[in-house]
Amino acid sequence: MSSFDQSAIDARPRLSRLEAAWVIARRDFIAVLFSRAFLFFLIGPLFPVLVGGLAGSIGKQVSTQAVSVEIGLAMSAEDNSAMLDAADTLRPQLGGGVPAFRRIAEAEAGGAFDARAFLDERRGNFAAILTGTPQSPELVGTEGQINRWRGPVELIAATATGASPTRFPSSTSQVVATSAASERSNRIRTAQAAQMVLFLLTMLLAGMVLSNLAEEKGNKIIEILAAAIPMDAVFMGKLFAMLGVSFVGIAVWGTVGWGFWAVAEDAIVTVTQTNFRELPGPAVGWPMFIALGIVYFSMAYLLLGALFLTIGAMANTVREVQTMSMPVTMLQLMVFFLSAANIGQIGTPLELTSVIFPLSSPFAMVARAALEDTLWTHAVALVWQAFAVVLLVKGGSILFRKRVMKSGGAGHAKKRRNWFGRSSAQDSSAEPAE
Repeated sequence: MSSFDQSAIDARPRLSRLEAAWVIARRDFIAVLFSRAFLFFLIGPLFPVLVGGLAGSIGKQVSTQAVSVEIGLAMSAEDNSAMLDAADTLRPQLGGGVPAFRRIAEAEAGGAFDARAFLDERRGNFAAILTGTPQSPELVGTEGQINRWRGPVELIAATATGASPTRFPSSTSQVVATSAASERSNRIRTAQAAQMVLFLLTMLLAGMVLSNLAEEKGNKIIEILAAAIPMDAVFMGKLFAMLGVSFVGIAVWGTVGWGFWAVAEDAIVTVTQTNFRELPGPAVGWPMFIALGIVYFSMAYLLLGALFLTIGAMANTVREVQTMSMPVTMLQLMVFFLSAANIGQIGTPLELTSVIFPLSSPFAMVARAALEDTLWTHAVALVWQAFAVVLLVKGGSILFRKRVMKSGGAGHAKKRRNWFGRSSAQDSSAEPAE
């Protein structure tokens, strides 16, 4: 190569850190998004949701059939008809307070009928047996069932005999929308749901950063990148690339979840035990709360991802990566519990600790958004969280250069020793003596 060509190459402007981070982010985003592993990663969480929804639907159906209350009618055919008509008359106004009656054919056929023996044989799904006449009904069953249904049965029997009016007066009512105590209690539910969603998404998606770095360390690609681009720009680019991939995954899961909710809403409600349509509005309003939720998810992801990158910088093998990531996962679980335990206790020392500590700050602040309408605290918290991300990325890049890149350059030919002081790699190609 001529001196002119070499000087032209040396004179080329180097990429700034922002440009270098953008190049790495674009490269990783495209590489991960169009890989087969990412497709299986998207499909993976859908199977537990599908199985859970089907199990919830089947469980609800079985539970409904198991707990349906039926009282057997063991009166004469005429009396049974009178009791059924009276129950139908009362059911529109009393609803579930009116039991479901079912005729017992053996009793209507005439002859002796032993209600106690019939119940002991456990034939049918009867909670109790009603014998006698509407003028003198007799309820046969366990003590709990008798105490539960004595009043409704007596009311139905009185209606059947005409001893009470069959049409009840209508009443008017005034409903209070909410009270201060109930509104705060309901907003705590919203805060808890937001924290849970934020934690699950972060823990599910942040592992991609660590696996991506471990793979590129094994292939020596990361060392090539580090030789050409500032290491902190490489780490930052990888973080935002995985964040972009995470948003793609959330969009796919959200679309599938919305369709699944439309098809099997009852099953989802059975599994979660929470009707998300009835979640009360947060203090800052739903549009601002959703925007803050997206931002706080991004910050939680970047903080945990930066910590994982730091772990990847300290680890030399995939086994070390897995071993060292476990304490961080447990730490994240503990800070989540810290934030969840202090919901509604704004201003207390523990709550302020969860706000200040970077890893728990997104969870604590998203709970504050549900409970308080003050916005300036969120601006301060986001600035602090962004600063913590920069510090973690900078620290991880320094550790990476010290632990991984130390084998390059003049130190490449030196022997590296393990913890026991023995040589871990011999230089088989020793330089000849002068």
